[in-house]
Amino acid sequence: MKALVTGCAGFIGSHLSEHLLRQGAEVTGLDAFTDYYPRPLKEANLAALTAQPRFRFVASTIQEVDLASLLDGVTHIFHLAAQAGVRKSWGKDFQHYTVNNIEATQRLLEACVGRPLERFVYASTSSVYGDNAPIPMKEDMRLQPVSPYGLTKLAGEHLCMLYVANHQVPATALRYFTVYGPRQRPDMAFHRFLKAAHYGEPIVLYGDGEQTRDFTFVLDAAAATAQAGRAGVPGRVYNIGGGSRVSVNHVLTLIERLVGKPLQVRREAPQKGDMRDTYADTSLAQADLGFRPQTALEAGLAAEYAWLQTLWSDVRA
Repeated sequence: MKALVTGCAGFIGSHLSEHLLRQGAEVTGLDAFTDYYPRPLKEANLAALTAQPRFRFVASTIQEVDLASLLDGVTHIFHLAAQAGVRKSWGKDFQHYTVNNIEATQRLLEACVGRPLERFVYASTSSVYGDNAPIPMKEDMRLQPVSPYGLTKLAGEHLCMLYVANHQVPATALRYFTVYGPRQRPDMAFHRFLKAAHYGEPIVLYGDGEQTRDFTFVLDAAAATAQAGRAGVPGRVYNIGGGSRVSVNHVLTLIERLVGKPLQVRREAPQKGDMRDTYADTSLAQADLGFRPQTALEAGLAAEYAWLQTLWSDVRA
């Protein structure tokens, strides 16, 4: 496998790149270091990759890079580069989502036309389902995103399927359900909760805490993504969930136990675009990809907390 991983310096992309290298692939990583969160964190994500002889890094946007040269000899594309974040996707920032999630995806797909690719794997999200989907969520349900972010990721899915049908680009899509673990972005809930708990600061909780999520450990998500590059059926979409659908209030109980001190929780109104519940039906991913999550929520939280403690120690040093 000669893989291109877009968004390779990000949370999931860096883990995926390492996973592919462990499996013997050659990996070219592309990342633009967008300013959504601090660049030093992304550079730290890359540290283990840049020391590998089978890894090559390219710093650029998809719009600016020479795609003909970048794709020369590539057998598999894992397209994880995107503008993340539900809450920031409203208002004037929406243009960042259309440029990075829709336009960039279309340009990459167009560059794949006529190339002998084995797979094009697109990273999507459970945010495409919205709040009217029955639980558990199945891939063939009606999709009604409740955030501009979810809308742009769904547009990317549709673009992939257009290129499958019209240009035989072997694209498949994965809908990740609430991925967490080491290297999680600073704006994401577990990162924020663990940091506040560790330093004895108030945890800001949007909503009553009874909203539920299907939490997925990042190494399980990375393994599923790599397997989709080998066995994913072009034209199909797969749910990737961790099988740990619990309430946010339960997560706070686990964090309190993990950190070993009482939490200060400040509850605020729900945010626009936040879904109430998510839970993945992963039977299709099990059948086609052999996907079965390996990491329980409590163990995954402990792994993320251990990584954060190392991160904070490095910052203080």
